[in-house]
Amino acid sequence: MINYLYQEQNWKTQLSDLITDPKELLQQLQLSTDQLLSGAILASEQFKLRVPRAFVAKMNIGDAFDPLLLQVLPHHLELEDHPEFVTDPLGEKEANQLPGVLHKYQSRFLLTLTGACAVHCRYCFRRHFPYQENLPKNNDWDAIKNYIEQNPQINEVILSGGDPLTLSNAKLEIWLKRLESLPQLKILRIHSRVPVVIPSRIDDEFVTILKNSRLRIIVVIHSNHAAELDDYTVQKLGQLVHNQITVLNQAVLLKGVNDSPDVLTALSYRLFDAQVMPYYLHVLDKVKGAQHFDLKLQKIEQIYTELLATLPGYLVPKLVREVAGENNKTPLYGTKVF
Repeated sequence: MINYLYQEQNWKTQLSDLITDPKELLQQLQLSTDQLLSGAILASEQFKLRVPRAFVAKMNIGDAFDPLLLQVLPHHLELEDHPEFVTDPLGEKEANQLPGVLHKYQSRFLLTLTGACAVHCRYCFRRHFPYQENLPKNNDWDAIKNYIEQNPQINEVILSGGDPLTLSNAKLEIWLKRLESLPQLKILRIHSRVPVVIPSRIDDEFVTILKNSRLRIIVVIHSNHAAELDDYTVQKLGQLVHNQITVLNQAVLLKGVNDSPDVLTALSYRLFDAQVMPYYLHVLDKVKGAQHFDLKLQKIEQIYTELLATLPGYLVPKLVREVAGENNKTPLYGTKVF
């Protein structure tokens, strides 16, 4: 049962009171197997456990295979080496033009303002990213501004990270004003998992900042399972939509979490309840430590074929893979990949 005490707390309080100890997480869910705990402790030494209590409150007590738990609980399989799974699967080192700037695609680039996240997803493709040497400081703005102006094809900036919504409203507004000062920019996209794991982050001040911007704002959330979207989360997402802010969702196809057409169908309909449109369904990026979430292409094709047969077209996310060095996301369904 959802603990609404956690849900409705101030988001800053929630962000400062994360669960970071695997033993505490398992105790909260009344899971006490030694095997789970020992593997979680070892894996957490390499990539720390971080999960908000409000998100844990959405998990099923006593269920070691809860799909929300599997996304955040460190696992001993993360410690195995697999040749195909590497620390930089998307070639972001090559795309890292300036501190904070990842320019992969022609008309838009990512601005990584922070390395912090409210939750550490175990399949994160940036779990090995060197954030500390890449975070832009205030005096880096001139270089970023010059970079944008020297590339007139850029009309969109994507705030990513880390998670930009772990930053204060005041800091977000500073960067928003800077970007608004450049006439060539038309769109600001904010990629964030925070509205799903700490929905109270969508507060009135944040919404006001976005709706008053001259830029077209798109918030892209990250939800992989309908159980993440309780009524309170749906209500908070609706607050964005009701203020003319476009909200999209991207999901990652994960073994044991959402590798079923029924689960993905339920996710799309639940997103629609929240007035959020399914955007991308990503095939897992082959990042070191996430190999236990991987699925065979034959299984992926089967799932997506059934999804197409079940859902109306407007609720079917695009099945894509990101390939290092390519000019765009690679669509998979209906291609020679299958």
